[in-house]
Amino acid sequence: MAITFYFSPFSSAVRTHWALEELGIPYDGVRMDLKAGDQKKPDFLKLNPNGKVPTLVDDGVPYFESAAINIYLGEKYGVAKGLWPKAGTHAHGRAMSWTVWAAASLLNAGTRVMYNTSPEVPAELKNAAQGEGARKEFEGLLDLLDAELKDKPYLTGDTFTLADALLAADLWWYQMVIVPSLARWPNIQAWTDRCKERPAFKRISTG
Repeated sequence: MAITFYFSPFSSAVRTHWALEELGIPYDGVRMDLKAGDQKKPDFLKLNPNGKVPTLVDDGVPYFESAAINIYLGEKYGVAKGLWPKAGTHAHGRAMSWTVWAAASLLNAGTRVMYNTSPEVPAELKNAAQGEGARKEFEGLLDLLDAELKDKPYLTGDTFTLADALLAADLWWYQMVIVPSLARWPNIQAWTDRCKERPAFKRISTG
């Protein structure tokens, strides 16, 4: 087994970084300087023609898209370690559902909020009404997640999985750029607190 993980801090690569640390499998981390254009270099584009991180190479085979990588890692390495539900179970279906929800529904709304409110986006490209609409949609999605976590400690029940790692990584980032306080969502707050107490998260967030 030979894994190489191409990443950049404070990007969607955090999702996969957390998963790798939870799994405890050996890997070589390659930190990419996105501002310098490392992701556009020919050798990297051979691995990921999208020119983005994260990218993971396992036994010579490259994979891209963080949600897909995390599912792959869960299926291959996580079941035996109790970090990913066995295929064909309801817990597996729920883990898949929340992983894709994070990568599609929540990310879509969050991206539209940031695009229409970020000081880094030129004023002529922003639309205040669209930004406000996206924020309401984003907050409504958090309402759904908060309700889901009302009576259980983790997304699929009593056990932490890589689905929790992926979504909690997203919430960690969203708190920096969209919702500094989770006071409106106490169940999400308690869940993220539990997730961030894990040694794997502490390793990736401090180093």
